[in-house]
Formats: sequence, C-alpha cells, structure tokens
Amino acid sequence: RVDTKFMFSDAFLPALFEKMAPHYRILKIEENRFNHYETLYFDTEKFDLYTKHHNGKLNRYKFRSRRYVESELNFFEVKFKNNKGRTIKDRIKRPEIVKVIADKSSELVRSISNIDPLTLKPKLWVNYVRITFVSKNSQERLTVDTQLTFKDDTQCLNYNGLVIAEVKRARAKDKSQFVELMKAFSINQKSISKYCLGVITLNPEIKKNIFKPTLLYLNKLLKAS
Repeated sequence: RVDTKFMFSDAFLPALFEKMAPHYRILKIEENRFNHYETLYFDTEKFDLYTKHHNGKLNRYKFRSRRYVESELNFFEVKFKNNKGRTIKDRIKRPEIVKVIADKSSELVRSISNIDPLTLKPKLWVNYVRITFVSKNSQERLTVDTQLTFKDDTQCLNYNGLVIAEVKRARAKDKSQFVELMKAFSINQKSISKYCLGVITLNPEIKKNIFKPTLLYLNKLLKAS
C-alpha cells in the first residue's frame, strides 16, 4: 500500500466530517467508532532504527507490539518500508501485549528481517484514539488519530489538539476524496511517523535535523489551536 499523511488541528474535525459523510463510512470495531490503541515500539539501545529512518534510508523496519483495547486483541507486528516507498506489514496474534521479543515474536523478526531480535529493547509507548473510515467508492481506507500520548520509563507527554490523518491506497495515483478535501481546507501533506515524533519528543538531544521543518509546522499548529 501507499500511505499519505496529514497533520492538522482538531478544530477542523466537525466541518471535515460533515464534508466526508457522502464519500466515507465509519468502520465500527466491536460496535465502537472510537478505538484506543496502545503500541510499544522496539529499537536498539542507541535508537539505530530511528536513526536509519531519520537518515532517509529505505528498506527499513519497525517492530512493535500493539493492543486494541476495546476488542482486547494483541499483535506483534513488523513493518517494512521498501525502496519503492511501499509499506508491507506482517503480524502475529499474541495472548497479551509483547514487552520482550521472544518465542514466536522472535521467530517472526528473524524470518523477515536482517535484525537480531536480541538487540531490540522496548523504547517507547505510543497511545491514541483512532477513527477508521472506508471509502464508499474505492478500496481506500483512512485513519484519523487524536489524543496522541508518548511514554517511556520516566516521561509521559501528550499532543492535545493534534490530529494525524493517514490515507491508505493501493497506488499513489488512485483518486482520494479525502486528499481533495485537504486541498480545499488548505492543509498540506505532512509526514512524520508517530514513532519518530515520540522519540524526538522524549529525547530532545537526539539527532533530528531532517524533521525540523515538520516540527516547526507542528509547533505553529499547536500554538494556534
């Protein structure tokens, strides 16, 4: 799939949802429209996976454990971004949220990556509330995330007022009504992974040059909201 991200103030949501209604329907999960996600990301001790992302390297991995709170489901996931910009995700169901990569989770890491699972440590919690939409006219899916919170062993910080929306399409050239609505609202595409944003937020000394334009945009956005 191909992902397109936008970041904007939650002040736009009422008008945006009204405009979306003819084109999208809300996906209910266990009869819930608002679903809480708890995600634990793994990285090396020195954040080598973050650094690879920061440096623009493709053919890169993310390793995470995710809990879908309302449905009480847990998965260990591996995301791979290939050199064509496409995202491929593999996951296995687990009885509880994985905090140490072992057993079947370790086997998954070894089977589809060149990363030694023994080098991966739990580094960052990323929690948020998600609304998922599906297009009435195509295979497009859309996620709208709010109440974003980052936590590690010593800190907990949230981004009140921030919305991160992500359009998921088979091809970038596929038409998207949501992308057209973003243009109508004068909201430009902005891309930063939640994991990278969390690492920067909780580790201000870490290298972040490539993300500075996005961080400036984000700071301006939140001050205005």
